[in-house]
Amino acid sequence: MTSEIIQKYLSNEASEQEVQALFEWIEASEDNKKQFVTAKKAWVLSGLSEDILSDSVPLIQMKPKNRLKQYLSYAAVFLVLIGLGKTILLFTDTSKTSKEIVLEMGDGRLEYFSGKNQTTLVNDKGDLVAKKFPDEIIYFGKTAADKVVYNTLTIPYGKRFKLRLSDGTIVSLNAGSSLRYPEQFSNNGNRNVYLTGEAFFEVAKDKEHPFIVNANQVDIKVLGTKFNVSAYPENPTVNSTLIEGSIQMSETANPSNVILLEPNQMATWQNNAKKITLKNVDVSLYSAWTKGELAFKDTPFSTIAKIIQRTYDVEIINQNSDLARQNFTGTINISESSVENILDLLKRDTPFNYSIEHKTITITNPR
Repeated sequence: MTSEIIQKYLSNEASEQEVQALFEWIEASEDNKKQFVTAKKAWVLSGLSEDILSDSVPLIQMKPKNRLKQYLSYAAVFLVLIGLGKTILLFTDTSKTSKEIVLEMGDGRLEYFSGKNQTTLVNDKGDLVAKKFPDEIIYFGKTAADKVVYNTLTIPYGKRFKLRLSDGTIVSLNAGSSLRYPEQFSNNGNRNVYLTGEAFFEVAKDKEHPFIVNANQVDIKVLGTKFNVSAYPENPTVNSTLIEGSIQMSETANPSNVILLEPNQMATWQNNAKKITLKNVDVSLYSAWTKGELAFKDTPFSTIAKIIQRTYDVEIINQNSDLARQNFTGTINISESSVENILDLLKRDTPFNYSIEHKTITITNPR
């Protein structure tokens, strides 16, 4: 494999045929994988690609305004390569020590999701109500329920989970989230669920029984649609982003304070001002996490840090004021990345040092 092709790949300039040839070479032997990962790490971490690769192709010169986008673009590529090389990184094993996904049943029983096998769930009467998988629960079809029994599903940092409710609604839950939902919806009244954190809803249509997400101080009412809700308690806002259909967001304590959304719009509830605002957005940015990606567009580092904390189950302490003022644009593949990868790439644009102790990352000014 020529160094020119490797460099073109690292620069995101290789043709499809060159990429295919490169991947075949990587997979041909462990030595090739190690060489490739070493080359990529040097490219990203030190910027000294000339020492490893051919100097016949110049390094990309990034303008300050666009550099951040370039860096995160490289990050995604870098993370793919790390995955191929199976490099052992500091945070590779964090999932082993993370808290487990827990389902609290209506009768107080606790179900954990640490095993790999499919099992079943029964209610307090011994009736079979759902199938339980390591990363998903599927409730059986809608049945009449005289008394609504609520379960609470809690997803810790570092994990995601999918839930198919008894009415057929699919809920994807992001890290650090909790959903309280009925084991079986009643045939009378609304379909209410209660969210803390972030979830993506694909609501089963039922005009007779509106689906309502209760989140913080607002209610999001739908009849059948796809939308994302972000309502983490540490944030001063609740955001609801509509992909399909129609939804409305209203203040729980004042239902007349309401706003109707159309597709590609996001409604934001401000806790302090008790005000709902509306704007057009690129909805793909807000549903990327359901596809295993983190997507940012001119996003402040403070916001990115919170997302990284939840996604990778770490704590970030930022003592660098320059980084705190910086915004970033780009996409990162979660499963093929590590926190170290991301930080090492970000520091190329805004220099900083960081130290890691257990799961706590402290970012400081460069020495």
